[in-house]
Amino acid sequence: MDPSLIIGALLGAAMIGYLVFIRTKDLPEPTPISPFRHLDERKAAIYENLRDLQFEYRVDKISDDDYKATKLELQKELARVLAEVDRVKAELGQPQAKAAPAAAKTVAKNTCPTCGAKFEKSLKFCGECGKPMEVAK
Repeated sequence: MDPSLIIGALLGAAMIGYLVFIRTKDLPEPTPISPFRHLDERKAAIYENLRDLQFEYRVDKISDDDYKATKLELQKELARVLAEVDRVKAELGQPQAKAAPAAAKTVAKNTCPTCGAKFEKSLKFCGECGKPMEVAK
């Protein structure tokens, strides 16, 4: 018999034996899924839709009436999501989110000096008007 075939069979038997006799208490605990995960994903999608809507409006792809109506619907949806986040936090006994002074500094640092648009991270050029932004040092 071929020695590689014997080694392969032994390795296969060892793997099957390991899988059969592994104990569930030896397995690590799965990482808990955040109750806010789906809400955070929905909130991020709404913000992205609002940015896309504003861009399309600025390049004249949609009318004023359509822009206002769509923006209002997205803002209402965002308010519902944020209310749901507050409700879940209240159920879990977590404190309500309040505006942190550090977060305000981050937003102020990432504000376009030309048009006043605010961004989550620092950019070289404004995503709204396209003008150069001051680089944070």
